Amino acid sequence: MNALFPLLAVLIWSINAVVSKASATAIDPAAISFYRWFLALITLTPFVLPSVIRNFKEIKQHWWKLLILGLLGMVLFQSLAYYAAHTVSALYIGIITSFIPLLTVLISLFVLSVVPTVGLALGGVLSLIGLIWLVSAGNPAQLLEHGIGSGEIMMFVASISYALYGVLTKRWAIPLPNWQSLYMQILFGVLLLLPNFLMTDNVQLNAHNIPLVAFAGIAASILAPFLWIQGVIRLGANKTSIFMNLAPIFTAVIAVIFLHEQLHSYHLIGGGITLLGVILAQRLRRPLFGNKPEVAENKPAV
Repeated sequence: MNALFPLLAVLIWSINAVVSKASATAIDPAAISFYRWFLALITLTPFVLPSVIRNFKEIKQHWWKLLILGLLGMVLFQSLAYYAAHTVSALYIGIITSFIPLLTVLISLFVLSVVPTVGLALGGVLSLIGLIWLVSAGNPAQLLEHGIGSGEIMMFVASISYALYGVLTKRWAIPLPNWQSLYMQILFGVLLLLPNFLMTDNVQLNAHNIPLVAFAGIAASILAPFLWIQGVIRLGANKTSIFMNLAPIFTAVIAVIFLHEQLHSYHLIGGGITLLGVILAQRLRRPLFGNKPEVAENKPAV
């Protein structure tokens, strides 16, 4: 029964990858990026703002860290995904998002001085091979001729951004309750997104895009994090993080059924190799050079 919490959270985030793709034809990326977090902010305000005010002295001390986390997690990660959705499939978004746990560990080598493991070495190589196969649509030689598309690059940068978000969250260990920290990050995210929103010509909400904004702002930004936190409380961080490996599978199924995207062999091969690499990096924790490893905690992608 406890497993339902992280399972539902991952399912919601997987649906959100499909929502990101669906939004490409329904609303400007700058508009949905702002509306999503603004909706989450006003929804959380009655419940979290009183405690934020009481804890203002602590928040004031760490405001710049919360600002950076808001920039990485709320602005860059999801905004880049919305822009990338104009040229890449929901399948691709789901697979690249599953790459985040491995990127988290790689960044942790430098930021947290985490000891490299055998799984990280093998998983890194395998995931890179899978990524090349995926981006090249099963023909790596074409990367030399045509290079990587802007959408692919944006999704990879978005994943790096969120991986860094997870690492800095652990490094700084800001002494605030989860919801207060999240609320302040969202607040800074909304402020950072506002200028681009104001410079966008068409930010109109209508019957086609309101459901997308509502799902992203409520389900993906509030409900899923709540379910994930409950999973961590009941199962522990390590067991809960394993459920993130289901995200590309859920995303693929949902994208094929609802967006009628084509599932090609290179999706299965590239995605499968990438996922295997991520799992190896998570599970094979024997130190590469004989020291005791320290594994960075992976934060879920929202």
